[in-house]
Amino acid sequence: MIVHNFDPVLIDFGFLQIRWYSISYILGILLGWAYALKLIQKTAKDKYSIDNITKTQLDDLIIYLILGIIIGGRLGYIILYNFKYYSQNITEIFKIWEGGMSFHGGLLGVVIAILIFSNKNKLSFFKFSDIVSCVAPIGIFLGRIANFINGELYGKISNLPWAVIFPNGGSVARHPSQIYEALLEGVLLFILINFLALKKNLLMKTGYISGLFLILYSILRIFSEIFREPDSHIGYIFNYFSLGVLLSLLTLIVGFVIIFIKKNEQNS
Repeated sequence: MIVHNFDPVLIDFGFLQIRWYSISYILGILLGWAYALKLIQKTAKDKYSIDNITKTQLDDLIIYLILGIIIGGRLGYIILYNFKYYSQNITEIFKIWEGGMSFHGGLLGVVIAILIFSNKNKLSFFKFSDIVSCVAPIGIFLGRIANFINGELYGKISNLPWAVIFPNGGSVARHPSQIYEALLEGVLLFILINFLALKKNLLMKTGYISGLFLILYSILRIFSEIFREPDSHIGYIFNYFSLGVLLSLLTLIVGFVIIFIKKNEQNS
């Protein structure tokens, strides 16, 4: 068994703390931005039909995405996961460096951000969402690693050799479900999405990658939830489903709807 003894604070200046959680978001955005630039260069070079996204357009979109991720992720966590606590502790809402972000809330925030940007500039929503879908697993991977360092979102009790005793998980060893999610929703999803986008040329069919991202992420998240301990104040809904599973079922359906609509458009 492994005892979790990671310090969530990377550097402590006394008056200011730099936390791994904050670093993960900053690094995720920077790496995602850099990879997105390489993608638009490659797609332009290979003449993929995505209306040739320019570096300027991508640079302009970044601030919208950052706001969407932070505001959507935080509000999603507050509203969906712990509204009672934050309604009674308003100042805690702003302490995002301590953790407490919802993927599904961040996803909705990103969707709204791209909608605002694309409508404002009279550009295609899906040409940007497809590129964002290709880079999103980078941020997901780093976010889950940060969850592990924070000792939050840990898994169910386990006696496997790599099980971890978390500070807030009692004296029993548990699945390091954050690492499972980092590998599945980060590494594996990145490989699958980018293989489909670049090797199978699905970026030529605008919207397909966005739909497939939702489908694949949802399936991998639902599988990951098997090992993850549900939030103690929420538990299982209908005595069976965690909130993460229900939200992922919703995004799974949305993903299939997008693919269905795009196929009909292609065949019409």
